[in-house]
Amino acid sequence: MSKFLLTAENYHSQEANMEYISGSQYKDFVGTLGRPACEERALAKLDGRWEEEKSTALLVGSYVDAHFEGTLDIFKAQKPEIFMKNGGLKAEYRRADEIINRIERDDYFMKYMSGKKQVIMTAELFGAKYKIKMDSYLEDVAIVDLKVMESLTRMFWIRDFGYMDFTQYWGYDISAAIYQEVVYQNTGKRLPFYLAAVSKEKVPNIEIIQIDDKHLSEKLYEVEQNTPKILMLKNREVEPIRCGICDWCKHTKVLTKPIHFSELLGEI
Repeated sequence: MSKFLLTAENYHSQEANMEYISGSQYKDFVGTLGRPACEERALAKLDGRWEEEKSTALLVGSYVDAHFEGTLDIFKAQKPEIFMKNGGLKAEYRRADEIINRIERDDYFMKYMSGKKQVIMTAELFGAKYKIKMDSYLEDVAIVDLKVMESLTRMFWIRDFGYMDFTQYWGYDISAAIYQEVVYQNTGKRLPFYLAAVSKEKVPNIEIIQIDDKHLSEKLYEVEQNTPKILMLKNREVEPIRCGICDWCKHTKVLTKPIHFSELLGEI
């Protein structure tokens, strides 16, 4: 039995990611409707052979997250790229301050953000150790995850599925199912799950979005079906599959022969 102790400081470390599966790691291996899986890329990230670039959109979300968890000063100190040469914040992060102000003037939104911040829990699910870190944990009441999105109402077209909202497109419902089950394993209480969501539009849109238990149960069943393969991949018991289209696959591609033009993969 491993004696690895998970903390806020080592939560995102390579050792922690080898020991535990998180919602993000699960989606790296399995994919979502909006992002195909690449098992080889997921293992390269685990091994420290590949690090994905932190986009401005991702950093803006992290900026808002850091404010609500009370670590914004640390975030600013660790991210000099968010500042202009004159020391002022770049426009995107001044916009993030406006988003924060919009959130904080809505009492109902702030009620959901009033729980314990960045609470870590672990549990064994389907033979694997899973980890979660909750943005706002209202003990015995609810689990809340803060999301900063380009839009809350944009619909995504998926072949064979039709139009899809952002929660399913990016797999936030999968992460929600993992969160709910880990909390249940620790407390014996199956708490409702909510996304506290805000958009980065000129006039920010805000919503508290519940993902119902029936849907979470369906997503948890998917997690149960996929977890054994993830464990085999992490233990190097099976060969990983390349997606052929992600940045890792482009970076490591080795040409051996021409392809026919009909084989080109189009981007929609």
